[in-house]
Amino acid sequence: MQDIVLENVGAAKPLPQSAILRQTMVDCQIRTFDVTDQRVLNRMLEVPREQFLPADQAHLAYSDLALRLKPAAAGKEGRALLAPLVLARLIQGAEVKPTDNVLDIAPGTGYSSALLAGLSARVHALESEQQHFRALQSNFAALRLANAEAHLGPLAVGVPDEGPFDVIFVNGKVEANLEALFAQLNDGGRLLALESVAGDLSGRAGRAVRYEKAGKAIGCRGLFDAASPVLRDFRRREQFSFN
Repeated sequence: MQDIVLENVGAAKPLPQSAILRQTMVDCQIRTFDVTDQRVLNRMLEVPREQFLPADQAHLAYSDLALRLKPAAAGKEGRALLAPLVLARLIQGAEVKPTDNVLDIAPGTGYSSALLAGLSARVHALESEQQHFRALQSNFAALRLANAEAHLGPLAVGVPDEGPFDVIFVNGKVEANLEALFAQLNDGGRLLALESVAGDLSGRAGRAVRYEKAGKAIGCRGLFDAASPVLRDFRRREQFSFN
């Protein structure tokens, strides 16, 4: 699945036929990818994805592409808005309840947070880059998401003061450093993310996974194949051995 790099992220005016395009996206992309949860489908129809893209890229909002948001400066980390069908199915795998407290990790401009806000009681969106944090605040205000709050800080640290969480949703691939997030899960809480496939040397293959906490134990099961860049805060440290 091809990524497209975007620049100058900011709120875009809604497209005149936005609702029609969203309906087409749901019918032709999301339903055909085994997304059957009606609450998730309804939320995908309600939230204008173009709101979270630059105005000159709004025409890509309802394509089946993952869209990469370019960082504001060198050395900063960009974000990828997951392809709509991957995002919808990952949210479906979280089984979000109306009473859930949700932590949304690395949501970029906040599209995933907006979707989750309509499914849960509260969403805490955590970004590590100032650029993305400001975009979150702006978009939450524009869409009047009263139950969504933006936080700035290291992704792997989470937001312990706002936990425990029933769902932790990670917008990207992880390799390590999940311990602090597991500690912030409620008993029965779920953590959704993408992981690398064992034995893949290209680094491109991946799968969606669901972790679930039961007491002190953490279980994990694969959900479906999906790829995304590894988030910097969740990269595995290279280990060197000297003979």
